[in-house]
Amino acid sequence: MFLKRKKGIKPAQYKVLVNIINEKDFTILSDSELKQLINNFKKNYFQYLDNNNNSNIRDNERFVNEYMTECYAITKEICRRVLCVDPYDSQLLTGIALYFGKIAELPTGEGKTLAAVFPAVLNALMGKGVHVFTFNDYLAKRDAQWMQGIYEFWGLKASYIQESMDRLQRRNAYLADITYVTPKEAGFDYLRDSIVYDKNEIVHRPFNCVIVDEADAILIDEARTPLVIAGSIGTQHQIDNRLLELVGLLRRNIDYMTDENSRNVYLTEKGSSVVENYLGCGNLYSRRNVETLTDINNLLHAKVLLKQDIDYILKDGQIEIIDEFTGRVADRRKWDYGLQMALEALHGIKCTASNRILGKISIQNFISLYPEISGMTATAKSSEDEFRSTYKHDVYVVLPNKKCIRIDYDDYVFTHKEAKYNAVVKEVCTSHNIGRPVLIGTSSIKESEMLAAMLKQQGIECVVLNAKNDEEEAKIIALAGRFGAVTVSTNMAGRGVDIKLGGEDSPEERKMVLELGGLYVIGISRNECVRIDNQLRGRAGRQGDPGSSRFFISLEDDLLVQFGLKKVIPSKYLGFRQEERIDDSKLLSLIGHIQRVVNGQNFEIRKTLGRYSYLLEWQRRTFFKSRFEVLSCNVPGILSIEKNELYNELCSKYGKDRVDEIQRKISLNCMDEVWYDFLEYCENIKEGINLVSAGRKDPVDEFNRLSINKFEQLREEVDEKILHTLENTDFSMNDSELADKGLQTPSATWTYIINDSIKVKNFSIFSRL
Repeated sequence: MFLKRKKGIKPAQYKVLVNIINEKDFTILSDSELKQLINNFKKNYFQYLDNNNNSNIRDNERFVNEYMTECYAITKEICRRVLCVDPYDSQLLTGIALYFGKIAELPTGEGKTLAAVFPAVLNALMGKGVHVFTFNDYLAKRDAQWMQGIYEFWGLKASYIQESMDRLQRRNAYLADITYVTPKEAGFDYLRDSIVYDKNEIVHRPFNCVIVDEADAILIDEARTPLVIAGSIGTQHQIDNRLLELVGLLRRNIDYMTDENSRNVYLTEKGSSVVENYLGCGNLYSRRNVETLTDINNLLHAKVLLKQDIDYILKDGQIEIIDEFTGRVADRRKWDYGLQMALEALHGIKCTASNRILGKISIQNFISLYPEISGMTATAKSSEDEFRSTYKHDVYVVLPNKKCIRIDYDDYVFTHKEAKYNAVVKEVCTSHNIGRPVLIGTSSIKESEMLAAMLKQQGIECVVLNAKNDEEEAKIIALAGRFGAVTVSTNMAGRGVDIKLGGEDSPEERKMVLELGGLYVIGISRNECVRIDNQLRGRAGRQGDPGSSRFFISLEDDLLVQFGLKKVIPSKYLGFRQEERIDDSKLLSLIGHIQRVVNGQNFEIRKTLGRYSYLLEWQRRTFFKSRFEVLSCNVPGILSIEKNELYNELCSKYGKDRVDEIQRKISLNCMDEVWYDFLEYCENIKEGINLVSAGRKDPVDEFNRLSINKFEQLREEVDEKILHTLENTDFSMNDSELADKGLQTPSATWTYIINDSIKVKNFSIFSRL
């Protein structure tokens, strides 16, 4: 399940390859002569691929020295002619690292989009397709259109996927040589492909190569995020109103406890007794009460751990999740099984449409379907251990084309938030009075609006980044480097967009901003993830420009309160309030330590979530390999094996082709029904196992044991269901009547993303059985 890594050429040799590329000079060639050179290259390249079909050409010295360097050198010349850009050595190095399966770190503003073109071309020439994963739909469209001219010069076609596209548009886009797409859109298409009843409805072709832009966000922050495809069902579980009343009576630290970081909540022994007496249900942890226990857990989790306007907002009678990294409303996202319903019940909101999970895969497991994977980002080094341990990929750090001269000042620490905000406003006023542009990174939209109001009271007009779409957001963030600009934005908004000092085309304004010290980036609080802080800092100091950054934090900030700063800071700061900042280097070290500890805890959570999904992913691949065999008519129908006499009789009456077609559709339908039940079973046992302490048992091991036992029964269940259905099917039905029976690709489906989590690890249902 791990991502694959190419070996062979050592990273120390990459710079030698750059020299070889730069020695190849095609500037004297006309366009027609360059295209003839490309045709000759492709002819020789294809012949080489045919002759080495069964070997690893990437380890072949001749391939690297002749074909790779020639391809990169030609592409470099095309960049000059099409984009009027001469690629830097840093971009060539990144392109080489990507081709050899590394996670390349290239600073913000150094041109990662162009760097990805080099390996994309070389891989696309193999004829198997290349996907470039982007952070959002806007970047997918922008990058595909931006780089289109380079690909066309090579005789290659580039395309992109947008959420609004229909099935035919998507299939055509995936048939292109290079396809720019977000991982969630590609993943959703994969899930849709897994439930089709006709091979011609599949939009993906076999996966080959993927280049992941913003690799830290996609491969780490979003890696465990499950993508889900769901369909409607007739009935839905409802939370008992008595449980809503009961949860309202439970007392913190008496009936329930939270862990030290307020990430999990669980009933105490006293709380369990309160529940049992209130409901009169007997042993709460008996198997007959698993559903009740699950509902109580979800209600507690929703009530105690989820905070309105921080984790979610209420809008138009709906719950919308706030993305923890961007501070913005997350598109098409729900919480995991039961938690969404519990939160809706607590707010008196009508539960969202009944749904049944038809397919589910994490972004990490989806990406692992690609044989060739690489990635790039501006902040990979700080997560090097996770890239290596989780994905078996090494990080290759590329130095910028021009040395970064940005000044990253030490944090300013205050006793309370009010003092921090006042200091930020004062700092912004100082810079704004001389015209220096300021970008303020906040943790939430609410905080952005509050700070903007404070600035307005001081006579400073600022732009609050609250655009409704990514394209509009990109246009706004790109102007943050203009003279006198003050921009307030959530930390990750406008990702993938460069901020140019003085704006797009104003040399005089750029000179003025340079003389003032460039862009000043202010962070309002430290993030749990160091990489997010570094991404914010990286907004300034682009391409050797001057710039500076500073974080303003308070001892009341969520990160410091939630993770127990008060346990380690000097007692003189506890309960103390002052307007001036705290000048204490030891305190800064303690705050840095907390951030590193939290990073480690988050890594452990991601690993645990991965352990839950690993076995299920293997089961999914095994099951759907069998489904694809049935879909492709590569296996004989069960009727001809188990009920040969009936099969022959039906064939003589309705024709073999008709009988085989109906048998195939019924087989697919029965397989799907059994699989949907299996997914629901796994969700239920996962919820139950995480409810209470496993004692000496590992919850993941218990989950795997139960999941394996159930999975081993699936084949027998499928066969029995297919035979029973076939024996009771009217084979005279026409296609319309078959469709009415559900024997077609589900049409009423929708996709969403789950905010996966591990809830309550302190107990287990197995401890009191």
